[in-house]
Amino acid sequence: MIEWQSHWPERITAQAVAGNPFCRDTFLRSLEQTGVCTADSGWQPHHLYWRDADQRIQVPCYIKGHSWGEYVFDWAWANAYEQHGLQYYPKLLCAIPYTPSTGPRFLGNATDNQAGYLAQALQDEVVRLKLSGCHLLFPDALTARQWRPLNWVERTDVQFHWYNPGYRDFSDFMDRFASRKRKNVRKERQSVADQGLELRCFENQSITSELLRQFYVFYHATYLKRGRKGYLNLMFFEQLLAQQPESLVLFMAYQGSEAVAGALCLRDNTTLYGRYWGSVETFDNLHFETCYYQGIDYCIRNGLKRFDPGTQGEHKVARGFEPTFTHSFHWLAQPDFQQAIRRYCHEEAEMVTQYHQQMTEALPFRKTEV
Repeated sequence: MIEWQSHWPERITAQAVAGNPFCRDTFLRSLEQTGVCTADSGWQPHHLYWRDADQRIQVPCYIKGHSWGEYVFDWAWANAYEQHGLQYYPKLLCAIPYTPSTGPRFLGNATDNQAGYLAQALQDEVVRLKLSGCHLLFPDALTARQWRPLNWVERTDVQFHWYNPGYRDFSDFMDRFASRKRKNVRKERQSVADQGLELRCFENQSITSELLRQFYVFYHATYLKRGRKGYLNLMFFEQLLAQQPESLVLFMAYQGSEAVAGALCLRDNTTLYGRYWGSVETFDNLHFETCYYQGIDYCIRNGLKRFDPGTQGEHKVARGFEPTFTHSFHWLAQPDFQQAIRRYCHEEAEMVTQYHQQMTEALPFRKTEV
């Protein structure tokens, strides 16, 4: 039985989310309860709920009135629709809002046969609501494998992630670098200390409401510098701290007693996810230290296997973040446009594969290790 829900239901299980902090009901409901994801914001909740006698599957879905906050860029597709006198918006999106991070999307461990059934349900809903199409963003490897045999278009991109094979400490990680590139990283880290900056790590219950408010000032200020408002409001962060504190890791930079910058991450048992950053002043290399080096240090100390610092950023390669493929899947109700984007994504994938190879060759590790 298929149902469509206008709010994230409280039916999810710990097993269904496999530890991913963005797929927890507290995270998804907080986005709605604090006004971040609403029809007015262009993120109208429209979640798929499937059940039979002994299984439940939930899919976070949204009717989108724009393409902001998705990080799989389809503005050109929207322009093509407009040029042909067609409406691209609204569209149906299966994703975690504002979160370009690979993870489960069908919460409840769908089988291969059930994946096909769910895909058909999504297509039927697009037709019923007269939407342009449906887009599945950043699925995990299992979901991507299940989706490839279906008649959806796969799109590939590259992010840069850090991997931990079991480093003893940061110096052990640095020992993999070529000499000159190792010196560059150490010089960057030393420059932060030379500016009188000190980094501190807070997690779980040590993150106070006051610390969170300080961080939010930094987060919002960074968006304002670009003439925009932050996607997330203070109420969302406060609710996340109240309901999901064990997922939070906060790196704060201090100059003397004054906090000047911060980066808020989430974590699970294997991965640190770098998500939100901000500062009120500009300091040399502070962004690299707060958003990358502190996270690497944290992963090594806590035995985490991966650090996903967010989307884009070739500058991460020089700091030991490795190119990693990400995927999305797309179904458009207009057959001609479906074929057009299939050709487009096929050609794009060839360029992405070349780019992945170029970034792999640019890694700072000694050549015998690349």
